[in-house]
Amino acid sequence: MGGWGRKRGLRWAAAAGAVAAMAACGPVDTGAVVRPSATRAHGTSVASGGACVFVKPDGAQKFGHVGWGFRITGTDRWVYGAVENPSNALYTPPGGDIGAWHAEGTYARMLSDMSRDVNYPGKSTHPYSRYRCTDSSTSDVKAARAMIRTVEKRGFLVGVDPETGDLGSRDCLDATYDVLRAYRTRHLTPAYRTEIPNLWVETLVLWSDSALKPR
Repeated sequence: MGGWGRKRGLRWAAAAGAVAAMAACGPVDTGAVVRPSATRAHGTSVASGGACVFVKPDGAQKFGHVGWGFRITGTDRWVYGAVENPSNALYTPPGGDIGAWHAEGTYARMLSDMSRDVNYPGKSTHPYSRYRCTDSSTSDVKAARAMIRTVEKRGFLVGVDPETGDLGSRDCLDATYDVLRAYRTRHLTPAYRTEIPNLWVETLVLWSDSALKPR
């Protein structure tokens, strides 16, 4: 995986069963809604950049699943997407089907689409039910778009890479973090290798936190 100066230390010591559970990265979902623990109004000024993280808290056997969105600076247009991993496989080689998708629309359209899983229907019992957003005084739309192309082609991995024998990950969290990092999102907490998505989401302390209901 590499890039962006990620630390090599693991944030959790996973048993084989836990690693397998992480592989779902979204489709396994019981639909419980996590209520926001804090609220802070998300700015609407199109002059700045902005980023969002969308969450299925019960995805991947409650380890969580995440998707991303970022504002096209100076507009009310957003680019958003995710890696859904419909096969639930621990490993999919580069170029394989990892359920990667992205779309573009207004902020309202983004929330509506994510709340109903309209860009990847029928792959989970429930859609995204939580989202966190932040304004960003820095942004790089071109780099973020390039990273989208990268994550959509690089395959999926949780655990030991059969090609290299190294422990690593290329999952939904890696895709979300790498795209938002390329965008130069402010207040973006690093996501370490094999980080649990639900735990990482809680580190976004300067971001708004809201329930996402079908709209």
